[in-house]
Amino acid sequence: MADRVVIVTGGGRGIGRAVCVRFAGAGICVVPVARTSSELEETARQVHAAGGNCRPIEADVTERGDMDGVVARIRNERLGRVEVLVNAAGVAPLAPMNRLDPAVFETILAVNVRGVYHACRAAWAELCREGGVIVNVSSVAADDPFPGFSAYGASKAWVNAWSRSLAGEGRAAGVRVFSVAPGAVETKMLRDAFPNYPREQTLSPSDVAEVIFALASPACRYASGSVVHVRP
Repeated sequence: MADRVVIVTGGGRGIGRAVCVRFAGAGICVVPVARTSSELEETARQVHAAGGNCRPIEADVTERGDMDGVVARIRNERLGRVEVLVNAAGVAPLAPMNRLDPAVFETILAVNVRGVYHACRAAWAELCREGGVIVNVSSVAADDPFPGFSAYGASKAWVNAWSRSLAGEGRAAGVRVFSVAPGAVETKMLRDAFPNYPREQTLSPSDVAEVIFALASPACRYASGSVVHVRP
């Protein structure tokens, strides 16, 4: 599997980092994408410690040119064929309507909506070459948003609809698309919004990574378009 590549946006921490470690453990070259170089370095360290292969790329998912550049670098450096794209980059500010500043709203759209679009668009042709997989990280908030998560929940509902639609478009080319909608995951993003959330009611990032890894396998080839809920 050394000639296969997995792109993971949000690969610098949390679910994205766990996904990188999980795929690398299967002998697949992982390309974590994030804006912060120190976080990417830590992901690379963990991947290499597990005996995996990693090519971190510093990029911003909200910039179309950055994501085009990620795919171009994979091609130019001959890292392998892009087989899987995992969109794990996201933001989840707790913002009730009376404090939902336009700038916060635009950030949610930029990362959670446009970021997914930019990554999918950039990788689509590569994924269609031999049939690949896209897994978009959504949230249970898409169906049941906590008060103050109206914009976040709406952005994740878009991700689910986007995934179902792309699954239909990609079927002829053998491209499979899924959404994974976890509940509370023990990450910095969760703790920034809910510092006192009970730890016994959270998933670990590796719990979610295992589900994503399973969806990318041929065993799930007939489930494309599914939204898979993961709850503790």
